[in-house]
Amino acid sequence: MTELLCQSDAYLKEFDATVVAVNADQVVLDRTAFYPRGGGQPSDHGTLWGDGGEYRVLEVKKQGGEVWHKLDRAAAFTAGTRVRGAIDWERRYKLMRTHTALHILCGVIFRDYGVSVTGGDMEPLSARMDFELEHMSADFAQKVEEKVNAEIAAARDIRVKVLPREEAFQIPDLIRTKINLLPPDIIEVRTIEIVGLDLQADGGTHVANTREVGRIKIVGHESKGKINKRLRIAIGD
Repeated sequence: MTELLCQSDAYLKEFDATVVAVNADQVVLDRTAFYPRGGGQPSDHGTLWGDGGEYRVLEVKKQGGEVWHKLDRAAAFTAGTRVRGAIDWERRYKLMRTHTALHILCGVIFRDYGVSVTGGDMEPLSARMDFELEHMSADFAQKVEEKVNAEIAAARDIRVKVLPREEAFQIPDLIRTKINLLPPDIIEVRTIEIVGLDLQADGGTHVANTREVGRIKIVGHESKGKINKRLRIAIGD
């Protein structure tokens, strides 16, 4: 089981770890600050240092309880090797800002229009989110843009908690997606709260305050079906 350091400290940039398993150009560590792709958030990139010198981390993914780090070449590591890792902080921080921007968007839409999320995806400083909406227009998108930027200006703190499953599911509207994607065997639920705006289950990385996000611009809107509408956003300084 790999300890996911990024879930308790999204601002951790470097870390030490022990190699648990090696398969050619892929390694498992006992602990990692790299975020494995999931929930619409891409994986981190970065660097590992150990036997054989410096390796670029190209992709990170979770399989069961293990996190596999794909390197730029076959690793000279063996189980038990001590390594040091560093994430590509510029990329990570952009993804943190983007992920929080999506939660602000989701929080505003749910608060003011009471609809669920039907899908989403992100890249650094750009993203899209789909909602169970019947109607979409340029005027609607403009109103939403003004509302989400007001929440950024409000400088709302963002809190991370891990709760027992039973306690977490007593929170109203904890799951904002149309389909509950949490596996039934998950016994603890990680929550992200934008104080005063939004509280939902989430496993990704976020900034500590909405003011870190920057300005959100809605750069596109489109219909993806009768009751499925998409908003595209870009995040600026």
